[in-house]
Amino acid sequence: MAKKGFKGKKNTDLWKRFLLIYHKHNVSFQWVKGHAGHPENEKCDQLAVEASDFKELLIDQGYEKSIDSNTLF
Repeated sequence: MAKKGFKGKKNTDLWKRFLLIYHKHNVSFQWVKGHAGHPENEKCDQLAVEASDFKELLIDQGYEKSIDSNTLF
């Protein structure tokens, strides 16, 4: 994704910030097939669909503050 300059991707600002700091933590990735009954994946999908229906979402104050102060969490 980053190698291609995030072309066509959403939330590039969040991905760029994530890629700068994730190595500082014990992070592992596991591919999960979407819409296959995995409980956590299904919940994430449900939340994303519900959020996409809102015209005016709440502002993520923590994220906005970190942007304003130019820090990474």
